[in-house]
Amino acid sequence: AEAAAVAAASQPKAAAGSAASAVVLPERLQRREAERQQGVERQRQKKEAQVVKEEQSEFFLAAFAREREAVEALLVAGTLEEAAARLQALQKLLTGSVRFLAPYEVRQGQETVARLQGDLAARRQQIQPKKKFAFRALKKEAAPGSALRPAEPTPPAPAAPGPGLAEGESGGPPPCGFSGAQDEELELGAAELLQQDVLLSELRGCRVRLRGNPNTLRVRDCRGCTVLCGPVSTSVLVDGCSDCLLALACQQLRTHRTRDCRVYVQVTSRAVIEACSGVSFAPYSWSYPGIERDFESSGLDRKSNNWNLVDDFDWLATDKPSPNWSLIPEQERITCWD
Repeated sequence: AEAAAVAAASQPKAAAGSAASAVVLPERLQRREAERQQGVERQRQKKEAQVVKEEQSEFFLAAFAREREAVEALLVAGTLEEAAARLQALQKLLTGSVRFLAPYEVRQGQETVARLQGDLAARRQQIQPKKKFAFRALKKEAAPGSALRPAEPTPPAPAAPGPGLAEGESGGPPPCGFSGAQDEELELGAAELLQQDVLLSELRGCRVRLRGNPNTLRVRDCRGCTVLCGPVSTSVLVDGCSDCLLALACQQLRTHRTRDCRVYVQVTSRAVIEACSGVSFAPYSWSYPGIERDFESSGLDRKSNNWNLVDDFDWLATDKPSPNWSLIPEQERITCWD
């Protein structure tokens, strides 16, 4: 009788245990099913995002190609002011599209814009020498025939760079800027810089202040220099520099073969570095009387600043930051430039 009573008492407990197992098993399956559904949804959203990105990229490439062809046609026709305006619009199109473009598409776009900027500068230089040559030709015609040979040395004189000027890449007249100086204070004002292509090259230990609105700026092979520049309408190229301090505002910043430099920058696209090391960035903070007027003439949006977004073309890993650049800690940033 006692054994029967014990068996009868254990039956409800066994039934309860089986019921609990029956409940646990479906809950586990439900969790797995929910996780599977979440995974499927994530994949679907990822595919949709990729499709949207590809569509945006295709639209950009078509629009960019049309604008590039229009700029090239205007350059051939010699309509330089309209070409400059279309080129600026092309740069803005690229700047506004970097968030969904692949890195190689951004790089190709930047190289195309830089090439067109060089072509525009070369066309401007082609037009300027013609006036000078015509003037010298009149002088030669007025001179006696015997004076033609002595007059030959005079044409190079206007084209040769005077103190502080640098040769341009295109072989035409030298652009605005400085070259070969050492331990000097160098300055240019708004009237000298307005929409000019500026070149700073082979400077050593100099402090350069460019108060105005250049069209482009190239800083090449400089050592231990401070370069403070007002808003640049298009691009800035820093190449082969070391131990420099730079304050730059521009649409596009490209830095090549540069080491141990601090860059205070306002840039509307993502900055690009290549073959660089020890480059650090902070937001642009230099100011001077008239800078707001220069920003207006440059077309730069003061509210758009990607100073901390840098693409390193030598660092392809996406899960680790590049060791070639860093951000300047806030407590170490320059606040007073005088």
